[in-house]
Amino acid sequence: MKQKNRTKTVLITGASCGIGLELSRLFAKDHYNMVIVARNHGHLEQVATGFRHLGAASVLCIPADLSVSGNALAVYNETRTRGIHIDILVNDAGAGEHGLFAETDLQRELGIIQLNIASLVVLTKLYLREMLARNEGKILNLASIASYQPTPRLAVYAATKAFVLSFSDALSYELENTGVTITALIPPATNTSFFESAGAEHTRAATENPEDPSVVADVGYEALMAGRYHATPPGIRRQIFMSSIMSNHAVASRAAKLMEPAEPFKDGVNTRNIPVQKP
Repeated sequence: MKQKNRTKTVLITGASCGIGLELSRLFAKDHYNMVIVARNHGHLEQVATGFRHLGAASVLCIPADLSVSGNALAVYNETRTRGIHIDILVNDAGAGEHGLFAETDLQRELGIIQLNIASLVVLTKLYLREMLARNEGKILNLASIASYQPTPRLAVYAATKAFVLSFSDALSYELENTGVTITALIPPATNTSFFESAGAEHTRAATENPEDPSVVADVGYEALMAGRYHATPPGIRRQIFMSSIMSNHAVASRAAKLMEPAEPFKDGVNTRNIPVQKP
């Protein structure tokens, strides 16, 4: 561990589970000061204890529901009030909703747009300005293979992730001649609580060999530290290539199949006892 990392501070949203949890563990092992953000205060305090045991220099918990307008700004103001300078920002928090768009809940999906897009934009803009003033900093935004794939029955989520990738790529160009870098992490379907939270735990995407979140986190962490603009686990590079050469309609057709019930769930029964992930 390099000594300089002991004084660096990282802010991570969605730090209490999934890919965000695994990324947080990597920062803790490298002895960063950590500001962790998630909705559940009790769970946040539990994982904070684990990060301290792993070696985090310090851990500050900020419970916040970033699907609510104004809460991202409140997180920023909290760090400003405490005089905390954020060297690395990790925008990991995200959510989805499975189902036909005409039938899904509007307020739930507006919250997803707030979480996946608006709060990410707020935090990126405010902390980026500070990083540019110091001419130093790193940002990691969680995109998705869905960034490349219009996804029936997960339409709003996929569209938000297309935004995240486009936004991150545009900023990486804007930041080329600065000391600040931005990286988009593009995971495949991953073995986290996302699918259950989205009501999609029964789908082929959730049950057919999802990636280990620790593997995704390792890829993202390495790319972030190297200042690369994309972090892509090797297993999805062919999917990205195929999505780039196919029509959007053809890509949507392929993606729709992954949103169908997996074989053991087709009659509403998990006949193979496929494990459903918990947060």
